[in-house]
Amino acid sequence: MSKKMKLVKPLGDRVLVRRRKDAEQIKGGIVIPDTAKEQSQEAEVIALGSGKVYDCKDSCTSGKQIEFEVRVGDRVLISRYGGNEFKVDGEEYVILRQSDILGVLAGESESCHCGCCGD
Repeated sequence: MSKKMKLVKPLGDRVLVRRRKDAEQIKGGIVIPDTAKEQSQEAEVIALGSGKVYDCKDSCTSGKQIEFEVRVGDRVLISRYGGNEFKVDGEEYVILRQSDILGVLAGESESCHCGCCGD
């Protein structure tokens, strides 16, 4: 991660991800231009915000923080049209809400944190 990216910290329940670059697609010997390619839905989690806070009338849960279900380094599947895209040093990044993350790709994260296998 570049020094400039350390200055970008997502707020609240937002997550900073970097889309996975797909290999160049060639069909029948024809190179598909970048403008015609679909963006990858696979991404790597780069940074997490502070988390969402319960905001309800119930005094026992109000003000408590909701933990993130993903961790930095996880490979995730993101919503195709979710989040806001931007570039830093030629790299494309997306900031999106945790709810725009569809799932963690099995076997791709550094450690399992599903709670069932003790990692």
